[in-house]
Amino acid sequence: MWTSVTKCFIIFAIGCFYQAHAQDEDDEVYKGKYLGKLNAYHHQVSGDVYAVDEYTLLLKSFSYDGNGADTFFWAGAANRPGPQGFIVPDEWGKTNVLERYFNKDFTLTLPDGKKITDIKWFAIYDLSNQNTFGDVYIPEQFDPPALQRISQLSTTSHGVSSGAIEILDAKTIRIPRFSYDGQGTAYFWVGVGPQPSSKGTKVPDDYGYLDPLRAYQNEDIVIQLPGEMTVFRINWLSVYDLEEKSKFGSVIIPEGLNVPPSLVTVTKHAVALPNCVQLHKNYQMSWEIFGPQITVQLTGQVADEEYMAFGLSGSDEKSQMEGSDVTIAYMDGTQGFATDYSISAYAPCGKVLGQYKGVCKDNLVGGQDNNQIFTGSRQDGISVITYRRTLNSSDPIDKNYPTDRPVYVVWALGRLDENKEPNFHDVYPKGNLKLELHRTQPENTCLDFTQNDNSLQKPWDKTEIFDRSIRTFVATLGPSGGKKGYQGLTGQTSTGLAWYINGYLIPEIYLRRGLTYIFKIYGGNNPHSANFYHPLIITDESHGGYDRLTDISQTKIRVLAGVEFTRRGRPRPTAVGPLCLSKHNGRDRRLDDDFSSFRKFNRSLIQVCDAGDPGLLEITPNSTWPDTVYYNSFTHANMGWKIHVVDSYSTSAAIILRLSWLCGIFVVCFRLV
Repeated sequence: MWTSVTKCFIIFAIGCFYQAHAQDEDDEVYKGKYLGKLNAYHHQVSGDVYAVDEYTLLLKSFSYDGNGADTFFWAGAANRPGPQGFIVPDEWGKTNVLERYFNKDFTLTLPDGKKITDIKWFAIYDLSNQNTFGDVYIPEQFDPPALQRISQLSTTSHGVSSGAIEILDAKTIRIPRFSYDGQGTAYFWVGVGPQPSSKGTKVPDDYGYLDPLRAYQNEDIVIQLPGEMTVFRINWLSVYDLEEKSKFGSVIIPEGLNVPPSLVTVTKHAVALPNCVQLHKNYQMSWEIFGPQITVQLTGQVADEEYMAFGLSGSDEKSQMEGSDVTIAYMDGTQGFATDYSISAYAPCGKVLGQYKGVCKDNLVGGQDNNQIFTGSRQDGISVITYRRTLNSSDPIDKNYPTDRPVYVVWALGRLDENKEPNFHDVYPKGNLKLELHRTQPENTCLDFTQNDNSLQKPWDKTEIFDRSIRTFVATLGPSGGKKGYQGLTGQTSTGLAWYINGYLIPEIYLRRGLTYIFKIYGGNNPHSANFYHPLIITDESHGGYDRLTDISQTKIRVLAGVEFTRRGRPRPTAVGPLCLSKHNGRDRRLDDDFSSFRKFNRSLIQVCDAGDPGLLEITPNSTWPDTVYYNSFTHANMGWKIHVVDSYSTSAAIILRLSWLCGIFVVCFRLV
């Protein structure tokens, strides 16, 4: 079921997990199938041995004094340990002579694809004097932990169906070919007892959300049990509607499943305030109302450069970002921030005809920051920000926190840009969330955080336009494509929109000095729009958004094309054209990373274009131009990417082709039709 590459990563991750968490654990924590204690003969060898899966052993509390002359981890198929065996690499994959161990936990992987069922014993063995210092025997007909397939979801209503459910490990469940029509308020729901009931626990969906499930159509998905919950503590999994108290489909989880232990790291967090709601697998909000004030604690499993947003909706009838009053919280080193923001448009803060629009700090739009930060801390990848504000604010920009009725709220997780300003959020709710803030009885539904290693997510292949015959480029707008798109290709944050050049997402363009090129611009020509007014500019700086920079910052940037200056020295864009926008055709943009390539992603979009002739930007790179310049938006940062300026196509072509062969770069050479 798993490829060899995936299998190697899983084994490596198990090893990292146990090395990072070598500590005294509760006996109830599942470690795999127990093989026994090491029989100790010499050199203070001790420890317990478990089978993690058919290839991997876990040594718990292992000790050895390190005084053997030529000692290794050793295994074999003979009746007892002896010279007929093979070296088992250590926890780092090395076959060096063993050094001292003291009460250490780690995993060992059998070499060359050998399985635990291929051996009869595992030992700490000295080759020079053929002496066994400690060993454990593998029982006959031993059945190591492995993926277990159980029944498929029963179908009750709403088109719920699946293939045979696969239990990948103690916390991870794969649901093949899952279907559900999305017409309900259903969740993945687990619990104990003979049949699904309203007494259970929500399980985050395949993206970590705790919202009602979206529609699925024959999709393979993986879900993860929350907190410290494992498959050994539940009796059933259901697609369950909490409002109707009705199951749409379910499956019984058999007892005593022989599955591998989980790779998931569980990080405990003690909630300090009486009320807490889990907004997402990686985000929770707790609060307390005392007198005329509310104290809020935002806790998120986020990266160093990411923010947590929470606030009151811009609408009294639904959760709506536009018009909302939010707090943007993050850690900057050892200092915590909880800044008061107002959202007037789905765009970074910038001036529109002299007035600030977008996601702006209150003090920029005539208000004041009414948040009083208490504490900020970061430990084990968890950021915790606590702040206080009054329920009823004198600031006309702020919204009041009601105590006599529920209120719609908004939240998001995203990346900060180079100026510590929030950019487009990566994680946010699609539906509505209503909270009763002034509760008569405190309620805490928060769970411990769980984390997988998702660092191996690969961005889409980059595109390069390298063709001496192309002298015209068409620049339109489209979605930035999640973490595999703009963010993965550039390493920069995204505003949610990006330039599409000749139909490709932020390609790297090669231009020759002395030749003239024309860019046809379709970035929007309405200066009243905070969202869709994007003249194209070319500068020697990678971020763009020239218009939002301070005068001092603007003097540090060389503008090569797309801007002229008025008599008063103010910048004015020259390459302005009607809007031509590729956008999602009803698809949830939070799922953009599901696409394996930009080509497949682009096919899911529809393009809508305003009437009118494009703006034209004519350029002739010369010897004064740097070798690398950047095309971007005049109004917003981080929407474009690189232009390589070369002296000769032939010389550069040889270099590019060589790099393409060595590094696997996808070079697109095409002719504009």
